[in-house]
Amino acid sequence: MRYAEKITHSPAARATAAALLALALGLTASPALAAPPTGAATKTPGTHPAATDTTSTRPAATDTTSTRPTATDTTGTQTAGGPPDRYYNQRLAWGSCRESPDDTVGGDLDKAGVQCADVTVPLDYAAPRGRTITVAISRLKATDTRHRVGAILLNNGGPGGTALESPPYVREAMKEVGSRYDIIGFDPRFVGRSTPLDCGWPVSFTWFSAGAGRAGFDRQVALSKDLAEKCRATNASVLPHVTTRNTARDMDVIRGALGERKISYLGYSYGTYLGTVYTQMFPGRYDRMVLDGAVAPGDYGPRLLKGTVGENDRALAAWAAWAADHHAAYGLGRTRAAVLATIDRVMARAARAPLTIGTAPEVFRVDDTHIPMFLFMGIADDTDRSRASLAEQVSVLAEAAKGRPATPSPEFKEMLRFALSGADSPSGSAQMAIICGDVPAQRDPELYWRDIERIRAAHPVFGPLTENIGPCAFWNAPRENPTRVRHDTPALIVAATGDPRTTYRSSVTLHDQLPSSRLLTLEGANRHAVYGEYGNACVDTKVNRYLATGRLPSKDEVCVK
Repeated sequence: MRYAEKITHSPAARATAAALLALALGLTASPALAAPPTGAATKTPGTHPAATDTTSTRPAATDTTSTRPTATDTTGTQTAGGPPDRYYNQRLAWGSCRESPDDTVGGDLDKAGVQCADVTVPLDYAAPRGRTITVAISRLKATDTRHRVGAILLNNGGPGGTALESPPYVREAMKEVGSRYDIIGFDPRFVGRSTPLDCGWPVSFTWFSAGAGRAGFDRQVALSKDLAEKCRATNASVLPHVTTRNTARDMDVIRGALGERKISYLGYSYGTYLGTVYTQMFPGRYDRMVLDGAVAPGDYGPRLLKGTVGENDRALAAWAAWAADHHAAYGLGRTRAAVLATIDRVMARAARAPLTIGTAPEVFRVDDTHIPMFLFMGIADDTDRSRASLAEQVSVLAEAAKGRPATPSPEFKEMLRFALSGADSPSGSAQMAIICGDVPAQRDPELYWRDIERIRAAHPVFGPLTENIGPCAFWNAPRENPTRVRHDTPALIVAATGDPRTTYRSSVTLHDQLPSSRLLTLEGANRHAVYGEYGNACVDTKVNRYLATGRLPSKDEVCVK
């Protein structure tokens, strides 16, 4: 649950990204991988985005007559056969990643030697000769061609996180072994530079709390219903095809278009679920699989945060202890209990009337349905930098709660803008469409309310967030059944014991479902997404050894923070 955390690796964009998609669910790999960075060029959707072959500054893909094998969906669940050979055999027109003069992300990719292309895929794999869309991909080619392993495909989570920008940073994380791979980033269907989806929402994501009482919950019900209706009104013909299974099918088309018999894969957070779905649908077409911050398929669905309240409470308490040690800088309290009491006071004040943050022309109104989400975003990373960022935000909220002028940092302002306006409606629209696309949601608002009331006393901060209703309650039911694990997969699963997004329990569950997998545990870290992101040399070394040799450890292994 990085969406909502999302994922951009450029140093200039990390702070903003950490604040943004950082949850948006928390299903995004790392706080650094949250939302499209400032300066990223995206295709601008219309009110009714068309699912057709889209144009860009890169040449369109064309068909060739090669004879790469046609993929089929091996599950046989409510699908037709694989798409025609023309998708697998298309010739990719590699070119510049820069789409406009102010596209700084594309410019940085060009400087790093990355090339970009568009892959044409069917909108509906059951009707492969019908409408098409494009999936944007990037490639940093192997330089050690003599020892080349193959291509490794990246997904940073979200759902709805981009990865087009990631190859240079993943190569850095992979150290010497990186030169042996073609590193492939891609923006999944309807994300980033791929064919876009925009429901015209007034907010950029929807992971809010129910607040302190029934009135806040009723507002969330009304908002969720309105957002779902906006998506149906603008994108009814597209929404049924925004699913993880279709993204997995796109991945296999990418594999074929690259000319690879098999692909390796690095997925974070939601990306671990996507990777698992790919292995179940295409069991003979993957090589080395790294799944970091895993989501077991049975844990994936519209209520992604349900069951994470304990981990989030513990992560918040650990942050509060840190903030108490830094009382001189932030003034939040000299003990952990005092810091948590400050949060309680801020929440109580915001429940009576919204807090005022910022000054004209940009003023934000923050109430008790918003504050738990900001806390949730901030505790997915236990590094000093991330903890300091959250402490700064809470100190601003505390000042506002006292009726004093409260000026947010640029990072916090960007987070407020993202959460409380439709400035990035396409990101929220795509994320929610993906989340609602796989598993049917419970419909009755009263069921959510009963769950909230049942958990509120024991978990007053995060309970009304993790149990809250969302747009999926008003979404049309998925057309395909959810993916279930039926094929063993020799993957390397990486997990931190204190992960407050995709819990350690979920990684253990996936490991149990895949007997040939190995579990690499990082003990003592309240951290979502570890490899190449957290700076733990033990984890990074063991993952890189696997990527270099293709051999999993003989048994599960443990690293320490």
